[in-house]
Formats: sequence, structure tokens, C-alpha cells
Amino acid sequence: MPDWLNDPEARIPLAVEERLWERASELTGDPLFGLHAAAAVRPGAFDVLDYAVRTAPDLRTALQRLSRYNRLVHDLASFEVVPAGEAVHIRHRFDAAGSRPCRQAAEFTLGSLVVVASQIGDQAVRALAVEFAHSAFGDGDAYRALFGVMPRFDAPVSCLVLSSDLLDRPVSAADPALSRIITAHAEQLLAVHVPAHENISAQVRRQLADGMANGPITLKSVAQRLHLSERSLQRRLDAAGTCFAKLVDEVRHELAMRYIADERLTLGEVAYLLGFAEPSPFHRAFKCWTGTTPAAVRRARH
Repeated sequence: MPDWLNDPEARIPLAVEERLWERASELTGDPLFGLHAAAAVRPGAFDVLDYAVRTAPDLRTALQRLSRYNRLVHDLASFEVVPAGEAVHIRHRFDAAGSRPCRQAAEFTLGSLVVVASQIGDQAVRALAVEFAHSAFGDGDAYRALFGVMPRFDAPVSCLVLSSDLLDRPVSAADPALSRIITAHAEQLLAVHVPAHENISAQVRRQLADGMANGPITLKSVAQRLHLSERSLQRRLDAAGTCFAKLVDEVRHELAMRYIADERLTLGEVAYLLGFAEPSPFHRAFKCWTGTTPAAVRRARH
């Protein structure tokens, strides 16, 4: 018997997780098991992450907490919350090369987002669009019933698109005092849980990717989130053969290419999401990275 079966804090290997989803579908005779499991989600299902989300003051904060604290329940899965004009895109992916969520897990995850958002806002949330990276399967009625729209399949990444108007919808169960206690506890748990596959450079890169769209991000703020002093973080990055400024530049470059591929984002919005105060510094940085302009790269994709 594997040791992790006796450890309530252990992480299930990804191959085992995927097999559990498949086996649950087989045993229930339900090819849409993940989707139907999402519809049955109840408060507390995701432990500390769940309560951090449900005690947030509004859906905007709830999504920020989901993105930050999801590591408490899954080492590889991540959420990227990207504002795009009158919509917000919530992208779900695995932070490991060659890995992506299986069909049941992806449908459960995006379905759960809609269910929990509806529960905490006390009214049904309907998606503007839903995209899945896997191929279509089965009848579309179950998807329409949960999401309000028919998903697009074989997309580059699984993504839920919601109206920006929903973001400031107040959460009925919001409790500022309880929320502070829960988020403080979540931060403590996050500090002691470092995914086995992440070195210090990967940890910093993740913090940068998670926080860049929320405003200026500094060495000090990243060090605080990793519960290190600035000097300790600098030393560890130096030992890893890199530095903070280099990682910021690399992450911005990677995110820039991803955002530019999404034509629903204006170039001004891309600059904002990368933490630039104005478009002009972004354009200069992009030319240094690629030798050309963001507009030229976008045109070349047509």
C-alpha cells in the first residue's frame, strides 16, 4: 500500500487522480460524472480554500483568492484571472509541461466555479462563454443547464468567461472578521506547502504570474509572500543563477505572448495586465524581447 494513502496531507499522484475520475464515471455509468459532481458541490467541499472564497466581500476578491490559494488543494492546477473589457476570463491549466486536466476534472472544475459563484451571490450565474481543451462528448443539454451556454471544445486552454458586472456582486456570507482569520490561516498553510516540483525560481515566477495583474509587484512583496527576507530571497536566486529583475522580464515576456494571442484583449489591457503603468514602456520592452512590436506580432497571427 502506498505511504500517501495513510497521510491525510499527502498529495495523490496525478495518474491516480485521473484514474479515480475515470473509475467514478465507470462505476456510476455517468459519462458526464465531473459535470454532475460540480452541480452537487456544497459549502466546505474544498476546506480552507472554500471558506476563503465564500467569506470574500465580492466575487472579484473571491476569484483572486481562488487563484492564490488553489495550491492548498492541488499542486499542478492553477487559475489565471484575466480582465478583458466587459468580461473576465478564468483560465484553468496545469503548471507542468505536457500535462493538462483530464475531461472529468476540467468539467468538474469549471462547473464548480459557476455553482459556487451562484451560491455565494444568491442568484444564478450564467457564463458568457465556456471553452474546454478536450474534445466534445455527449449531449449538450447538461452543459447548457449548468453554464447557460454550449461550450466550445478543442480550445487551447479550458476557460470560463463571465461578465465583469458580476465581479462586484456582494457575497451574502461575507464576514470581514472571519475572513481575516481564514486568509491568515491560508497564508500560513501556503507558506509551509511548496510543491515538490518547484525550486525557488519557479516559486518566484508563480508569485509574479499570480500578482502582476493586480498592480506593481516588487522584490519586497514577493519575499513577504514567500515568508523570506529580501536579502534571503536575493541570495537564493543568486545561488540558482538568476535574479529578480530577470525573472520579472521573463514572466512578462511569456505572459505578453499569451495575452497577445487573445484578440479579445486590447494592447492597452495587455500592458496593464503585465504591470506597466502605460502602454509605451510595454511597447519598448516588447521590442527588446522580440525585435518587433506587439501589433506586428498580432497581425502575423492572422
